[in-house]
Amino acid sequence: MQPLVTISIPIYKCEDFLIRCLDSVRRQTYQNIEVSLINDQTPDKSVQIAEDYILYHQLKNWKIYHLEQNSGLSVVRNKGIDTAQGKYIYFLDSDDEITADCIEKLTGIIEKRKVEMVVGNLISIKQGIKTERPVFSIKEEKDEILGNVEIMKSFFYGKFPATTWNKLIKLSFLKENKLYFVAGLYAQDALHSFEMALRLNKIAFYKEPTYIYYLHEDSVIHNRGKRHFDNWFTIGQYIDKALKEEKDKERKRLILQYLIRFKDMTLIMNWRAQNNETLWKESYRNYKTLSSLSLFDYFSSAYSGKTKKTDFLLSLPTVVGMKVFKLRWGK
Repeated sequence: MQPLVTISIPIYKCEDFLIRCLDSVRRQTYQNIEVSLINDQTPDKSVQIAEDYILYHQLKNWKIYHLEQNSGLSVVRNKGIDTAQGKYIYFLDSDDEITADCIEKLTGIIEKRKVEMVVGNLISIKQGIKTERPVFSIKEEKDEILGNVEIMKSFFYGKFPATTWNKLIKLSFLKENKLYFVAGLYAQDALHSFEMALRLNKIAFYKEPTYIYYLHEDSVIHNRGKRHFDNWFTIGQYIDKALKEEKDKERKRLILQYLIRFKDMTLIMNWRAQNNETLWKESYRNYKTLSSLSLFDYFSSAYSGKTKKTDFLLSLPTVVGMKVFKLRWGK
């Protein structure tokens, strides 16, 4: 018998996209699916659309859960985990869609390879045009990785995306490791994926597209502001905490290297989003309170020259750091 798969979909201000998303789920070639729609107290007609859709298509294994108050996507994701009855859970955003064979392909891999998570690839679409170089794509050459340190390396080097969606995950893995999302974070995917990477021991990849990601004017990637920059600092603090608690020398090295990369990457995204010196300097000052390379590390072969250079540029006096950053990335 096919194992049950839970597809968890958030409902919040998605009335313009929801039917497209639900159609893609209803048309799945894999049959043993339950669908959990989590209403985050959306102010539009999305819930009514979902209710009418379920009734019209006589969908017996589809259910809408209502949060008592608007709580954000992290709480929505947690509700999806807690209410899931499936052996596996798949997160799908309501403004996107999945290919007809998505769940069939991913479930086939996770069952055959006995991994904790399988990651699918995607097609990204902007203003109705398929992009040739999709964001959030898989860069890992292997089809399977065994061993936590190797998985950490792959994730920390950006070889598979830090998104929550388009990953079929063994539900017991999330629950046994208490891998829940932190309430209040707008960039909740990045932290949750980091925390999963610290615990995963078996992971597989499906290189063909299973997810269609839509970039539109309301997408978070186009609307980053101070609250997102503050969230990135909060995530940095969580990474720093994991670093300080880690006992294994190699894992500790990898986490510190990732923290340095995370700070640099988010400062670049900060600048591209707002081009605001005040906001950038605030983030830069905040990041200097987090861990960095020691003097001993600079003379060690454990870290690359690129990592050492990046860490040095993150440790300058703020005014100098701003000037150097502008020279590197332009005004």
